[in-house]
Formats: sequence, C-alpha cells, structure tokens
Amino acid sequence: MRNSKSILPTIESEKYEFKTSFNEDVVISLVAFSNTKGGVVYIGISDNGEIKGIHLGKETTAEWVNEIKNKTAPQIIPDIEVITIDDKTLVSLSIIEYPVKPVSTRGRYYKRVGNSNHLLSVTEVVNMHLRIINSSWDFYLRNDKSVNDISLEKVQKLIDTVNRRKKDTVLDDPLTFLRKYQLITDEKISNACWLLFMPDMDIITTVELGYFSSPTSIKDSLTIHSDLFAETDEIMDFILKHINKQVIIKAQLENVEHWDYPLEALRELVLNMVIHRDYTSSYDSVLKIFDTHIEFYNPGALPVDIDLPHLLSNDYISQPRNKLVAEIFKASGLIEKYGSGIKRVLEAFAAYGLLQPEFIMLQNGFMVKVFSANYLANMDKVGDKVGDKVGDKVGDNLTVNQNQILQNIIADQYITANELAAIVKISKRKIEENISKLKQKGIIQRIGSAKGGYWQIINE
Repeated sequence: MRNSKSILPTIESEKYEFKTSFNEDVVISLVAFSNTKGGVVYIGISDNGEIKGIHLGKETTAEWVNEIKNKTAPQIIPDIEVITIDDKTLVSLSIIEYPVKPVSTRGRYYKRVGNSNHLLSVTEVVNMHLRIINSSWDFYLRNDKSVNDISLEKVQKLIDTVNRRKKDTVLDDPLTFLRKYQLITDEKISNACWLLFMPDMDIITTVELGYFSSPTSIKDSLTIHSDLFAETDEIMDFILKHINKQVIIKAQLENVEHWDYPLEALRELVLNMVIHRDYTSSYDSVLKIFDTHIEFYNPGALPVDIDLPHLLSNDYISQPRNKLVAEIFKASGLIEKYGSGIKRVLEAFAAYGLLQPEFIMLQNGFMVKVFSANYLANMDKVGDKVGDKVGDKVGDNLTVNQNQILQNIIADQYITANELAAIVKISKRKIEENISKLKQKGIIQRIGSAKGGYWQIINE
C-alpha cells in the first residue's frame, strides 16, 4: 500500500484512465490498454482528476480480478495496488500490452486512442491478429486459383529484374522463385501471387484515375484493374500526362526538366497506394489530379498502434499491410526499405520549395494531398480578391480557427468538413459550428448540396 499523491497522473491520457467505481467501463479500458501499449486504470478518481476514494471490502479486489478474467478473451489479469491519499483509498489496475492480441470483452475489441477507447472494426481485428502471427492477408492461399492461372512470363520478367540488381545472378526458374518467396505452396497460389502475376485483370485491384477542372467537372478519366507492377507504371503515366513540365535551359548547354511536383515523391506515394492498400475492402483506390493539387486516396487505415504524428515524424516501426507484396517490391528494387517512404516524400517536397503534403485519416481509408506552386499562387490571387470583398466585413471579428477555415475555403472551394477538421486540428462538430458563424456574418454561403456543392465567398 502506497501513500503519496505525487505518484498519481493529473489527467487521463493514452496510458491512464480515471473511474469513480469499478464497472463495465473499467474492463473495456483494460482491454483497450492490452491491445495498445498498456496502461493503468485508477479507481476512486473522477474524470476531472478529483480524488473521491472508494470503500473496499475484504474480497473486493479478488472479485474484480475474477470478473475481469471471466469477461475477457484471452483472459487478462491486471496488477492491483491499493493506494491511500489524504485518508482516501484508491486502487490502480495495471496491464501491459498483451502479447497475444487482440483481446476482447463480450466479443468486442477496443484500442486506446488518446484518452478514450475506440471500438475496433472487423478489418482492424483481423489485421491485428495477422501481425501477431507475423503474417498478413496476402500470404493466404486462394482456393479458386492455381499456378496454371498466373502468368509465368511476368514471373520471369521479375526474375530478370532481380538478376540485374544482384551481383550474383539468380538462376531460379519461375516455379522455384515462387516457392522461395512463399508465393505458392504445392500448386496453390497466395493472394500476393495473384495480385502480382495475374495474366489479365481483376476488379480487386481497381484504381479510378481522374483529371479534373473542378471537383465536379472531369476532363479525362481512366479505370485500371492490372497486376500491381503494371498498375504502378500506369498510374505514373496518367500523372505525367496531366501535370506540367518546364524545360530550363542552362549555360552548360544541358536542359533541365522541372515538373510541377518532385517525381520521386509522387512515385513513392503511388507505390504506397499499391503496396499498402487493403485489398479486402470494397472501396477502390482513387487518384484525382487538379490544376493546383493531387489527391491520393487508398482504402485501409493506419495500423492500430501508429498514429499520424508518429508517421510524420518517422518515429515508428514499419508494419506493411501486405508483407509478401512489400517483400517482392523490395526484391525488385522499386522500394528501398520499409518505413522510410513518407520521410522521403516530405524531404522531396521541402527541397522543391512546395507546401508539405497533407495526410488525412478517413473512416474507410487514408488520403494524401500534395500541392503544386500553382496552389500558392492561386491562394494569393484569390486571397487578394477576397480581401477586397470581405476585408471590411471581417476586420478583427474572426477567431484564429475561423480565419484558418476561411483561408482553406478560399484555396479550395470544394473542401469538406472532414478535411478542414484534419487541417485545423479541431473536431468536425467544431468546424461546422465555425462555418455556421461565418455564414451568419455573411462571409460565405453554400452553393448546392452538402455532398456535391461548394463554398462561395459572398461579394457585397
């Protein structure tokens, strides 16, 4: 038994939860901690940190342990400590990150995100289990396909590529190569093998490509369903078709090509789309090219234990969603090593003097938005025009958040509340409240429906 107030955290967080009494929510929090990075539930403290204390009977803590064991699968047993502070009794229930995940309670799975518990989706549960057994969906064998259904010519083409990269020539025939990389077992092929070497096309790999003059006006489009190597090239070809290139003549008589975007960064984002996509999702990958920016959307969220700040700071251990696909792309030389792609993208855009890309977590996937120099020029141009229209009206009456929302609407009149929430870093509800105030002030108005419409600056 300890007796010190200094040992207690002051607020709830990723690692700490406060409860005034033992109840079902305590079990849920312990499950969430088990599925994430571990944590402590303090019982006898209100959610605002006020010490209330609890009454303990002779068998109370033993009864709690039994209830936690009976309500979790696999069973978890927290470490229990009784703490006395200012003559008030508290209890801490500590749990480590469980080695066999995911842990559930009453058939439901949770993870810890910030200071709250979130219910895991079916896909997140499956992916967490696959990571624990050091596997992934693409290792699984297909019952409806065999070696006879894939293109051995494509396999040989990959072998030739690998041979050119290695000092010692690999003389494997296609079937030996496939077995070496666990792409086939007996005569059955893995999901990865089909994605990489399908002879024609399959809707499972569908990518929708579009070049837009506005979010509702499309100039060019293409739908592809190719194998993953071909798809990478086809996506890049479509991008190069619709972005601009300048030829800079230098004194050394060598012309330098300068594209709207750093091509190595765009290729890295395309590879991420192809390699890390959730191919079990019913959603397609989507690429949208505008005159000022490009949007890359991919089905499949970040892994449970990697959040956006860790991704952008490169402070994480790479966990490829499709480990076998990633390994083959690495063997081909198209990727260098796991987990360094985002860092290279950020560095390339910084070296190009462009805005840093935006990374947006969506309900069913992940979006990256990259911006050309035209974006900044357009924002300055529109900003000056809007300043003349609404400058007197706005004055000092807008909050920091409202100013930021207005500037983003100026830059992209089709921007969504979800995208604004990710950029401004406040909740969608707060975004909607601030937009309502901008409407009341007579600064903006909505033209068209919530889904297909756009924002307009009011000119009075």
